[in-house]
Amino acid sequence: MLRVAVPNKGSLSEAATEILAEAGYRQRRTTKDLSLTDPDNGVEFYYLRPRDIAVYVGEGTLDVGISGRDLVLDSHAAAETILELGFGGSTFRFAGRPGVARSVKDLEGKRIATSFAGILSDHLAENGVKASVVKLDGAVESAVQLGVADVIADVVETGTTLRQAGLEVFGDPILKSEAVLIKRHAVTLQPNGLEQLVRRLEGVLVARNYVMMDYDIRAEAVEAANAVAPGLESPTVSPLHREGWVAVRVMVPRAEAQRIMDQLWEIGGRAILTTDIHACRI
Repeated sequence: MLRVAVPNKGSLSEAATEILAEAGYRQRRTTKDLSLTDPDNGVEFYYLRPRDIAVYVGEGTLDVGISGRDLVLDSHAAAETILELGFGGSTFRFAGRPGVARSVKDLEGKRIATSFAGILSDHLAENGVKASVVKLDGAVESAVQLGVADVIADVVETGTTLRQAGLEVFGDPILKSEAVLIKRHAVTLQPNGLEQLVRRLEGVLVARNYVMMDYDIRAEAVEAANAVAPGLESPTVSPLHREGWVAVRVMVPRAEAQRIMDQLWEIGGRAILTTDIHACRI
């Protein structure tokens, strides 16, 4: 069976379970379950700490796993990304008291507190900066106030917590992260079931990001309509009983659906509607 690691808690856990369920896999009913077997799909799921998943996959103990790109890179495990999953987005940045620094180059000789020592050390080395890395497990915002560090490097969402601690972000982002599907690095023999897993997850991502759009339009306006909504390959065009008119079906990006409907209306499209896509194979 394909052995898959899934985050057991934290911000990635619920979304990872949800995307796997949408892909047709059984998932645990209680957070007390540490593993689950899905014999119909030939998969065993193991629910682990998000920080440990890359290590298990990199060592070959498990075949694949879902984790954050930041956690994978920070672990220095022998794991690589197969697929970006489109959730769990975050940005890793420097922050400090106003005026303490403007870029990574200003951090020479300073103390930097972080929960991601691996990522930070790599970034400092890439920029030729020698600084002291202070490894903390969470709540790094207090490190400056308590005198443990001069600046911090942490995940920033709204920045509210930083401002409350009297800190502000500076410099370019260190890393932009999201949830990813990973496998062991440089493995040539693909485990059974991995191709199906990837194909199913890709289908879920397409279904989440696209809608099916149907509309009627005069035949002579089809080319103009196709320029507005070309679809992934090309639209399906069928003749209507009403002479000179056709029905068109096409996939369009969900985020652009309203704008596309407006444009189709302007060139003569009528009876325009969208429907959700629950599953697909592209």
